[in-house]
Amino acid sequence: MAKAKTRDDQRIIVRRLRKRDLKRVQTLHEECYPGMASWNRKQYDELINVFPEGQLCLEFDGQLVAVSSAVRVDGSNFTVPHDYEALGIGQGLDSFDPEGDTLYGVDIAVRPRSRGLRLARRLYDARKQLARDLNLRRMLIGGRVPNYHKHAEKLTIHEYVDKVLQRRLRDPTLNAQLANGFSLRRVLPNYLPNDQESRGYAVLLEWLNPHYVPPERVEPSTVRVATVNYQMRSVTSFEEFTTQCEFFIDTAGDYHCDCLLFPELLTNQLLALVPPARPSEQARALDRFTEPYVDYFHRAAIKYNINIIAGSHLIVENGRLYNVAFLFHRDGRIDRQYKLHITPSERRWWGVEHGDEIRVFDTDIGKIAILICYDSEFPEIARAATAKGAQIFFIPYNTDIRAAHIRVRTCAAARCIENHVYAVLSGPIGNLPQVQGADIHYAQAAILTPSDVHFPRDGIAAQANENVEALIIHDLDMAVLRRTRRLGSVRPWIDRRKDLYSVHFPGDEPFEV
Repeated sequence: MAKAKTRDDQRIIVRRLRKRDLKRVQTLHEECYPGMASWNRKQYDELINVFPEGQLCLEFDGQLVAVSSAVRVDGSNFTVPHDYEALGIGQGLDSFDPEGDTLYGVDIAVRPRSRGLRLARRLYDARKQLARDLNLRRMLIGGRVPNYHKHAEKLTIHEYVDKVLQRRLRDPTLNAQLANGFSLRRVLPNYLPNDQESRGYAVLLEWLNPHYVPPERVEPSTVRVATVNYQMRSVTSFEEFTTQCEFFIDTAGDYHCDCLLFPELLTNQLLALVPPARPSEQARALDRFTEPYVDYFHRAAIKYNINIIAGSHLIVENGRLYNVAFLFHRDGRIDRQYKLHITPSERRWWGVEHGDEIRVFDTDIGKIAILICYDSEFPEIARAATAKGAQIFFIPYNTDIRAAHIRVRTCAAARCIENHVYAVLSGPIGNLPQVQGADIHYAQAAILTPSDVHFPRDGIAAQANENVEALIIHDLDMAVLRRTRRLGSVRPWIDRRKDLYSVHFPGDEPFEV
């Protein structure tokens, strides 16, 4: 006969949820929230796969008696009005931000017959400890108000919440959260439309971490970018080429710009300095300028304290010709993005070959990507870059006639809308009579935005006049970008059908875009 358990054998354990706990979690949810759906397998696995440390449960005497789930997010996206769907649970968990400053409490449930033992407080304490361990600024909760349905005919939601705060009415969930140190931020209408007890409402509650230490580097809310409608002139020396470039770098530096973009194939000006030959041989000869080109822009980025995307330059590696965009960070780092899609004319005239990796660069103004001209015409590339965190696309391009320019410009605008990002474009103008395959140019440098009421009319923040040399400068509001990605009129990034399509790049794990 088995030995009966004594009180000494009964233990309370707080631990992470495991995938095999799903059935017990579903049973617990059904007991706590009859009529409301529990996690399905996809949602549950997604939470554990993406943020396992935020999924907790409490066992008492071997029984699962309480559970809670939380996600790490960018708090600026959730201190404004939002709904439960904005968390994206079961849809890729788009809200999750590995560098976010906020722990968002998704749900908490305690078995009815185990209530009165303050078990929820243990889970709240575990969440607070997680926030301290991760050095998060706060914890947020979209809390239910399950007693509101009893008073909805006589009281507005704001009146009801006020009376609960004044202790003139009792709401089991709101009172418990207030007792755990949370304060009220705002009422959230239409948070959970199927929550009949709360009439769809929730209250946004906040707990501030008293141990939070702000990081040394905080991603800026505003980024000042500059881009060039660049006149292609014949030059007689490398120094003459850098003098022209330095004018724009110096000017952008004087205006305290964070980033400056030059056009694709910027160094084609230097083809006048190589011996006459077939176009493919001339293109390969440009590689002799790679070292001075890198040295010059490396020094300029540091000297003028500006991140420079120095257009693109043709280089030879292992006998192969590539079209490469160089990013010169103002802290001295140098990055490269190889062009991934090669136009027929690049192949025919020069024999350019393609790169194989879309990179996202971590800069002091956030994560950015470089889409070299033709690459902007392939939506998958931009989707993959956005999935990796890019918020600004820099698009150096080189087109000969207006029709070609319009292709790049239109596709860049589409990428902004599809991915809810900014795009900065720079192209060359003028003629290079001595350069076969790149003799005429047409461009209109521009800074583009998503298309919504929060952004400029027509989605154009700034643009140059067509085929007129110019430097344009604009401040990009990154806080508005992040906020409207979830709360805009439409949400193309969030609402994409990830169950229908995905993208896989060599060397990467498959991921949904």
